[in-house]
Amino acid sequence: KRVEANDPRAIDDAGMRRFVVGDYARAIEYWEKAAGLGHVESHFHLSGVYKEGRGVETNMKKFTYHQEQAVIGGHVFARHNLGLIEERKGNIVRAVKHFIIAANLGIDESMEKLKRCYAGGVISKESFAAVLRAHQAAVDAWKSPQRDAAEAVYNEQS
Repeated sequence: KRVEANDPRAIDDAGMRRFVVGDYARAIEYWEKAAGLGHVESHFHLSGVYKEGRGVETNMKKFTYHQEQAVIGGHVFARHNLGLIEERKGNIVRAVKHFIIAANLGIDESMEKLKRCYAGGVISKESFAAVLRAHQAAVDAWKSPQRDAAEAVYNEQS
């Protein structure tokens, strides 16, 4: 019903349901529609299929495009991924900027990248300390007894 009403979240969810059963072509159709309606997570999903070549040919330009669209919409994992893309291109200054933004929002992987950059002298002690404080504040903001309990249940099931 919500898909028929052009609810981007419902369309994205429908795409994920198709994806998990291996119907990549239909998943991509749903995600393209939801992305066209401005759904950020759909851009992120599309970037993954273009990177991995699931249901489509591998296409790094489309991967990057959808990562960028996800970042514009505020997707923090896509922000980290853009840092990885820039790092591979040798654009370390740009990569560090992406990692700083993602780390400030609590992404541990970006913080790890920045630790290596600090150790390598790419960022200053003051910059690293500021990012470390912001990262810890973001991580602390996400903590709650309910989340801890849910994580414990999830880990028991894994």
